[in-house]
Amino acid sequence: MSFARPQHLVETEWLAQHLADPEVRVLECTVYLHPAEVPGGFRVESGRAKWAEGHIPHAGFVDLQDELSDRGSRLRFMMPPAAQFAEVLGRAGVGDGVRVILYDRAVNMWAARVWWMLRAFGFDNAAVLNGGFRKWTLEGRPVATDAGTSAARSFTPRPRPALIADKAGVLAALGEGNACVLNALTEEQHRGTGGVAYSRPGRIAGSVNVPARDLVDPKTHAYLSADVLRARFQASGALDARRVVTYCGAGIAASSDAFVLTLLGRDDVAVYDASLSEWAADPALPMERG
Repeated sequence: MSFARPQHLVETEWLAQHLADPEVRVLECTVYLHPAEVPGGFRVESGRAKWAEGHIPHAGFVDLQDELSDRGSRLRFMMPPAAQFAEVLGRAGVGDGVRVILYDRAVNMWAARVWWMLRAFGFDNAAVLNGGFRKWTLEGRPVATDAGTSAARSFTPRPRPALIADKAGVLAALGEGNACVLNALTEEQHRGTGGVAYSRPGRIAGSVNVPARDLVDPKTHAYLSADVLRARFQASGALDARRVVTYCGAGIAASSDAFVLTLLGRDDVAVYDASLSEWAADPALPMERG
């Protein structure tokens, strides 16, 4: 069985054949999270330095933390205002008529996050590179140190607020009989037995778990087959639920789960942007462990 929405995922072979296409814009989105004794349990490092050392030829870089997060929020990685997003993406060469290919050096989560943000601002001509930089380099494909520049374009945001959830939306979903609140963190984090624990360990009460890191091959970082992924989300109840909200620690892994659900044919998933960074810090909001 193939994906229901295959246009959102491109293979390395396709990209290799289209690198010189002026209407294709490749953007790296890598961010590194390092364990640290800080709120949220990690320190953020931009992937720009690694991009500068060598990247997919002609690829630009967009900085999720510094450029594409709400500068006025105390929480990390929150969706920015439309004007800020449009300015950064337009400067990066994204606009109507451009095919945007996104990649990272992790397990596609950062690329999926920027893909989700583009979709939430009404841009549908973007795709994630399957396997990202890991698969590209494993195949011996070229790496460059060019400036990755592209002519600026006009990006017109067309917000789709239904694709982003807040805590009120999550509470509403928890109160519905046929909604699925889906945790994209690891099984240990879901159970509250290990990993980054934010303000309180555990999960949103009543939520289920499909870890984003388990959606890819650990060697190549390519997504698992459509059949395997469909079975995993089917078992969680996400494919049959009337409504699905994904979450994690800060909306990144949640975007990867939401991305795969879109590949599988769901067009109505919402990402809880603030996720446990907000939820776990509010003792009035229900959590559970075990």
